[in-house]
Amino acid sequence: MKYLISLILAFSVKVFSKIFYRLELTIIDETPDFWDDINVFAFLNHTSLFEPLLFSSVPNKFFTNNIKRAVLPGADITLDRPIVGRIYKTIFPQIVSITRKRDDSWIDFMDRVKPGSLVVIAPEGRMMRENGLDKHGNPMTVKSGIADILKKTHGGYLLLGYSGGLHHVQKPGQPIIRLFKTLKMTYERVSIEQYKKDLRVDEPGFHTRVVEDLHARMTRNIPS
Repeated sequence: MKYLISLILAFSVKVFSKIFYRLELTIIDETPDFWDDINVFAFLNHTSLFEPLLFSSVPNKFFTNNIKRAVLPGADITLDRPIVGRIYKTIFPQIVSITRKRDDSWIDFMDRVKPGSLVVIAPEGRMMRENGLDKHGNPMTVKSGIADILKKTHGGYLLLGYSGGLHHVQKPGQPIIRLFKTLKMTYERVSIEQYKKDLRVDEPGFHTRVVEDLHARMTRNIPS
């Protein structure tokens, strides 16, 4: 029942987004099976808690095929919010509350990642503010935790989702959202095994190479 409720809420958000927003969608090297066999979904350029509006960029079958196996980390301060936290927990029943440190909460999350899981993660680990920095005034960077996930995941594809940003819709801390704006998304699919091979997963420095590669891809592919 909880997964049915998740699907109903996800599709409701998608319908709302399609009614009130225009979507500009780019898919790099699209193939007929582009949305199949995704085991890690990395969402890049995290700018707003209202990013579920970007559900409109994902086909319905992706939700129906994957909602039960989706496991994702969620910031504890977000999930503790009375409304937004409840929405995220309902859409994603297997969301795991974590801090921004490599502590027991990260270990607990990694323990939840099993063969057959779809891991959904925002690798930057925090939101970009309007000035291009995080809330503490630090530059936005990709965190190395996604390398842990890739090392544990065998086979399938890494789906990279590059958001054009939602500050024009809702800025962090802003109580309302603006309607009738344009949402922009670009997607890229990469073989996980080939990606790990290319970045030399068995050699020292794999985590650093993943961070550098994802930063370069994000700089190159974020829709303007």
